[in-house]
Amino acid sequence: MLVGLTGGIGSGKSLVAELLAARGATIIDADVLAREVVAAGTPGLAAVSERFGESVLREDGSLDRGALGRIVFGDPVARRDLEAIIHPAVRARAAALSAAAPGGAVVVQVIPLLVETGQQDNFDQVVVVEVDPEVQLSRIMLRDGLDEAEAQARVRAQATREARHAAADVVLHNNGTTEDLAAAVDRLWVEWKGAGV
Repeated sequence: MLVGLTGGIGSGKSLVAELLAARGATIIDADVLAREVVAAGTPGLAAVSERFGESVLREDGSLDRGALGRIVFGDPVARRDLEAIIHPAVRARAAALSAAAPGGAVVVQVIPLLVETGQQDNFDQVVVVEVDPEVQLSRIMLRDGLDEAEAQARVRAQATREARHAAADVVLHNNGTTEDLAAAVDRLWVEWKGAGV
């Protein structure tokens, strides 16, 4: 079974992935793969450097994510250019990892921009983690050290809640406690296992 797991920034996707992994799911995290495909010495980093210049590299030749973020979050064309470099490499790596999973596994691909990149039809089920907007903003500000305007800009750069809900087979609400979310994940896992996965 191939599951696409998504949700807005600060919604709790990583926590849901951890909870599913603890129950036996194989997790493939697009954010982790996105870092791997632009690691020092990779063709991805060379392409990023060619497009955005040396200012996005640290002295040791690795990617300066902060410098790159300041460019792409303020410029939609630059963001699309970056996505055109990273997304195909991430998708290829995710497909290879999915193919290598053991038979009968529940493979969960965690993809923050699943809806934005039109991948919802590639999965047996799409699970969306949702959180109230005010909770989302406070989480982003606390976790990433951003002010409210910066946090709102990151939220606006993603698909709307309505678009994510339209793509969802399952919506997990994460406004409560970790225990509440774990219980919802348990119910989902039992449902998947009951379906013979």
